[in-house]
Amino acid sequence: MEYEKYEDLVRIEKQSVEIRENQYSSYCDFIYYNSSRHPELQLAMRVLKPEKPSRLVVTTHGWHMSIPPFEAMDTPCVDELIVEVDMRGRAFSDGSPDCNGWELFDVIDAVTYVQQKYESFIEDISLVYFEGGSGGGGNAYAIIAKFPDFFTAATAMCGIADYAVWYENDAIGEFQDELDVWIGHPPRANPMAYASRSGLALASNLLTPLFICHGDTDIRVPVDHARMYKERLERLNLSDRLDYWELEGVGTREHWGNATQQQLVEIHSRSEQHRARHVRSIDIPERGRFMIGGYLFTKRFSIVLDSLDHMAVVEYDLFQNQFIVTTVQGDECGYKLELYG
Repeated sequence: MEYEKYEDLVRIEKQSVEIRENQYSSYCDFIYYNSSRHPELQLAMRVLKPEKPSRLVVTTHGWHMSIPPFEAMDTPCVDELIVEVDMRGRAFSDGSPDCNGWELFDVIDAVTYVQQKYESFIEDISLVYFEGGSGGGGNAYAIIAKFPDFFTAATAMCGIADYAVWYENDAIGEFQDELDVWIGHPPRANPMAYASRSGLALASNLLTPLFICHGDTDIRVPVDHARMYKERLERLNLSDRLDYWELEGVGTREHWGNATQQQLVEIHSRSEQHRARHVRSIDIPERGRFMIGGYLFTKRFSIVLDSLDHMAVVEYDLFQNQFIVTTVQGDECGYKLELYG
């Protein structure tokens, strides 16, 4: 993959709805699809096709960015089936960004579409992988917690693990303006709204093998985010699910600033090898406990709280069909429970 797409450098202007149409070529398609949660929203993705069936890898872009536009390709540029999702409210997609709210479900909808329409390019349709960097790395931390049995393995590069910490440490206000709007308030006004969107607060849900890669001198997303997440997993005795790599001396105002070409190649190689090592779909335990940050979706059940800003805990027993949902403060919380299969 080209990791420049995570550097947050290319910002495409919002496209007119009048020019929307699917575009196809031998190895690159540009597809519009509808949100299942909000059917009035039309969303976009770019699909890069391999020469032969391979793994399905879905990605999201950097914080201020969008996916690249359609490019007709007569030769393959990837070895895996890569699905690049344009997050809601960005250049090609309807709606408004909500920072790991329902925008994460747009990723799931994109995967569902691709599994149906691109099956001939997928080696094993039951296996789905995620990779993201910068803002997409923040998506990675959260999406594997809100959909704990959906992804076979994931990669988070230079990602945001705690949005409240990121907000408070944003010395020049580069990200605070969006966070105030996308979440609705600063963290001091509603700390739970930030926690519900942060992978760090939901780390106990981790079932997906995760590869974290972060430069230790990154300015815009400091390595503290990766270290906090790693330390949280250590306290939770979940370190066996983590492959962790800090790049010494890497990171300026560009995430991969000072990185050598060899290091960039190794980032790609390690992420790919991480996927290659994990080839079994994930199932949740029959009995267990999950944190809920706004919502939780598994193959067996889902719980949607009455607000994306709320957090709760579910103690469940699938043998007995028992679900006990309590808020993190112990007070009442409205929610909707659905059972599957």
